[in-house]
Amino acid sequence: MLTSYLKILIISMIPIIELRGAIPVATAMGLPIIPSYIVAIIGNMIPVPFIYLFARRILTWGADKPVIGKPFRLILAKGERAGKKLEGKAGFALYIALTLFVGIPLPGTGAWTGTFAASLLDINFKKSVVAVMSGVLLAGMVMMTLSQGVAFIVR
Repeated sequence: MLTSYLKILIISMIPIIELRGAIPVATAMGLPIIPSYIVAIIGNMIPVPFIYLFARRILTWGADKPVIGKPFRLILAKGERAGKKLEGKAGFALYIALTLFVGIPLPGTGAWTGTFAASLLDINFKKSVVAVMSGVLLAGMVMMTLSQGVAFIVR
């Protein structure tokens, strides 16, 4: 049973798949849904601080390199300008938008992408992590409901 939960934890850490794939896999494996939901959320959130803290550093590091420097500098400059503009105009609504972006269970809208965007836009770390966590919880509930509904229909 522990190895099954470890598989769910690892699946939920994979970009694009994240908990959107881990929860249906847990349901297909016949694991109890609530512990699977909790494990998938933990797995999905483990990479978040690393993505936030290192995405910008990698772009900054690459900004002075010969081949990748120009696009990295462009990404950094546009990200900073857009982030300041968005935070100034949207205020708290920016974090609600980030929550909804992460919470929509579609490929490419998960915690990895949301956290990368928050890092790139230089949005407040603590607030963006809370917004991403809220989105992950929301996406997990949606996937849990869908997985249980499909499992009920199939049985």
